[in-house]
Amino acid sequence: MIAVPGPRYPALYQINTRVWLTALSHSLGRRATLDDIVDGELDRLADAGFDWIWLLSVWQTGEAAQRISRSHPAWRREFEQTLPDLREADIAGSGFAITSYRVHDGLGGDAALARLRARMRERGLRLMLDFVPNHMAPDHPWTDAHPDYFVHGTEDDLARSPQNFARVETKNGSLLLAYGRDPYFDGWPDTLQLDYGNPALQAAMIGELERIAGQCDGVRCDMAMLVLPEVFERTWGIGAEAFWPKAIDAVRRTHPAFLFMAEVYWDMEWTLQQQGFDYTYDKRLYDRLREQHARPVREHFRADMAYQDRLARFLENHDEPRAASTFAPEVHATAAVLTFLSPGLRFFHQGQFEGRRIRISPHLVRAPDEATDAALQQFYERLLAVLRLPIVREGSWSLLDCVPAWAGNPTADNFIAFRWSDAAQQPVLVAVNCSPQQSQCFVHLPFPQMAGRCLRLRDLLGPAVYDRPGDDLLARGLFLDMPPWGQHAFDLQWVA
Repeated sequence: MIAVPGPRYPALYQINTRVWLTALSHSLGRRATLDDIVDGELDRLADAGFDWIWLLSVWQTGEAAQRISRSHPAWRREFEQTLPDLREADIAGSGFAITSYRVHDGLGGDAALARLRARMRERGLRLMLDFVPNHMAPDHPWTDAHPDYFVHGTEDDLARSPQNFARVETKNGSLLLAYGRDPYFDGWPDTLQLDYGNPALQAAMIGELERIAGQCDGVRCDMAMLVLPEVFERTWGIGAEAFWPKAIDAVRRTHPAFLFMAEVYWDMEWTLQQQGFDYTYDKRLYDRLREQHARPVREHFRADMAYQDRLARFLENHDEPRAASTFAPEVHATAAVLTFLSPGLRFFHQGQFEGRRIRISPHLVRAPDEATDAALQQFYERLLAVLRLPIVREGSWSLLDCVPAWAGNPTADNFIAFRWSDAAQQPVLVAVNCSPQQSQCFVHLPFPQMAGRCLRLRDLLGPAVYDRPGDDLLARGLFLDMPPWGQHAFDLQWVA
């Protein structure tokens, strides 16, 4: 992994750019561009502790994908559920059906992005944008100039799988081309599949990445595992050379600190880390938290630190349901403590702090009106304050052992505890009861300096303060008796 500037464990905030600017347009009474994002908003993001801002859907899209988005019956039903007052203008087409890797004219173009990036840099904020390796929009210029860049089909393919192939009119005549897809689902009809078995296509996509790298500090690579040779051949029956090592190496020859984050599933996270990605989605932790059992989460945290340090931990993003609609309030807080106080990149989503409950499709450019959950917002304010602590951004993390509080009490298995430590700072202890029942345990604390002293535990997420004799803690551990889904993040101080 290439060292990038910034903390060891950074924080990222994902913003739906088109939705953001639509709201801003309404307040301004005119169409807003990236130039209309005020410095105060950037200050707020920097003060909250974010290192990265991911602007979703900034690239140019076209009319073909928009027409498909507006006419697709299933998609339209979803849009109407999101926006009961849906208007045609709300459906711009997917931000992943790209016609050009230049900033959309409606957002102000490349120049507006460059000005925004410069203002972000003044505040220590780095910019992440999308890279969609698997497919392009149906009206991408390559369909005319380079039809060999796409996967072609036959009349038999179209008859057998009309959900995966389409007839496309180009300057070269009518072509049968495949929709972009993954091997487990029908194709996305507003996209066309790129052919990674073609070396010329791979070279062209590396060229696109090199241009993007001049406009931002990192990319989130959509469904990055789809272009791995084994996945691509399983999907299309076409052999392909490895793309990511070549692409990442090419970009870093001129942009050595450029960051790559992969959206990846199917237990292929380590594979993509080995191919050069700085961070890979940690969908496994998210799924285990949704299942609400402590042991699988605890076992997940036993993975090698070289792997964990490069995981992007999240509770929601534009693809997943909103966390506030997925987790009950008490479970939400516990899941957030486990997700964001663990090592790796801390990945937050616009609307998460306010408790938004309605997922917004990337085809839409307007969000529904929703009330703010004040209690959840206050919780996240406390959590973000903890995440700004240098020890949690730069320190050393380790899982701690939790043992039964007394014989025959199995509830110790409900606990997950870990510590952050650093030679120059007082440690932080995180403990949660990841279960719906009152639970008890002893946590073994690896702090020999407690001998003959008192340990003060001050909860950074609440008002609690406890003093405990160090000798007793060394002999038995820290006794915890916690309510269902309880959580603590203790600042530990040695007192006389």
